[in-house]
Amino acid sequence: QVQLVESGGGLVQAGGSLRLSCAASGIIFKINAMGWYRQPPGKQRELVATNTAGTSLVYAESVKGRFTISGENAKNTVYLQMNSLKPEDTADYYCNAVNVLGRRYWGQGTQVTVSS
Repeated sequence: QVQLVESGGGLVQAGGSLRLSCAASGIIFKINAMGWYRQPPGKQRELVATNTAGTSLVYAESVKGRFTISGENAKNTVYLQMNSLKPEDTADYYCNAVNVLGRRYWGQGTQVTVSS
């Protein structure tokens, strides 16, 4: 059974930093892409950043220049360094992995709260 476990969320003041981590276990088929999504209170889940095949990095416009995705798909790990955090970054953050067959997996989510 595939499991994605996130850590690193918490409460931080505006302008501060947090680093999220995610590790996948129980992987049978190779992971092709890993990334992060978030769901702000009362809103739909949205893309934050993804790393596909270790070569293609995609960021939401709202986080470009402030967030950095890293990690190794081959090691089933992904990180999200979040700098210059803003109150509008407040959300539940979810780790996501997609294997080579296109099967998508989600973590349980970690809460990030940015106070003004």
